[in-house]
Amino acid sequence: MTSKSVLAWLLQDNQPSIRYRTLTELLGRSQNDSEVRETRARIPGVGWAAEILAERNPAGWWVSGENHFRPRYVSTYWKMLVLADLGLTRDLPAIRESVEVWTRTKPVQRREPGKHLPGFLHLCVVGMSARAMIQFGYADDPRVREGLEWIVKTADPRGGWACMGTPGKGRNIDSSWKALGALAAFPRSKRTASMQRCIERGAEFYLERELHRQGTRYDPWYRFHYPVHYYYDVLVGLDLLTSLGYGDDPRLKFALELLMKKRRSDGRWRMDAVHPDNPEGEARYERWYRQHPESRPRPFALEKAGAPSKLVTLRALLVLERVNS
Repeated sequence: MTSKSVLAWLLQDNQPSIRYRTLTELLGRSQNDSEVRETRARIPGVGWAAEILAERNPAGWWVSGENHFRPRYVSTYWKMLVLADLGLTRDLPAIRESVEVWTRTKPVQRREPGKHLPGFLHLCVVGMSARAMIQFGYADDPRVREGLEWIVKTADPRGGWACMGTPGKGRNIDSSWKALGALAAFPRSKRTASMQRCIERGAEFYLERELHRQGTRYDPWYRFHYPVHYYYDVLVGLDLLTSLGYGDDPRLKFALELLMKKRRSDGRWRMDAVHPDNPEGEARYERWYRQHPESRPRPFALEKAGAPSKLVTLRALLVLERVNS
């Protein structure tokens, strides 16, 4: 499924994060492989991860030491999500230091006693925080365990989740992927029976909807992005469902056809847009943004919208590899 030219493009030395994931996830190389070890060691010093780390305040935050969520999407919370995706781990002192700063972030809502992830009680934030911390190497951390337990507790019995974690109220495609993504990132060997049941019901929630059917058509779902932030698109759904082993389910047909339709003649995929990718929706907050300019979203991307994207192409190829394996 991957041409030699596309593979060579993904394996270029200038982005060791992409090279590392291509070697390990797409080509199946072992972590003990010398080329894998060498590539991983270069991630903090070369390319996108290095550029983000260079902007980090020595105290461990980005943009502001007071509010780690705003401005979206350039402050601490958002940069940490990207660094997790780029393959950095707690082995790097800067990541360990920033994780401690990050988990002291003021919550989006009131924090429950004993709950220690950013924004506890807000499903989107808890799900993404837990997923990133697992990627960083904190799967056994009590903060992650608490977050996952809350995700299980707030799951709708029918499958899926609502944004504020209220079972039975407003479960939707946009919100559910963050919770399901956190559970999917948690090592299979560590999952409890209740986690596995949540995963199975959550997967069925998406498959019933063919990854995109919910109310009227919402165009941003059919455009591919990175960073995804807390948004959803069809490639997000495909990546998640195939990673959970549902690559042979016939209800992926629509999403897979869309994926192939969007493939360029050179075998690559482009990044269609940068979030926030909903001008009409953002316009509703314009008056508030004028009064609170520090909260106006600041678009952030590693690649240019409309151009071939290594991040999108790698995810697309991983989906196809799982489907065809």
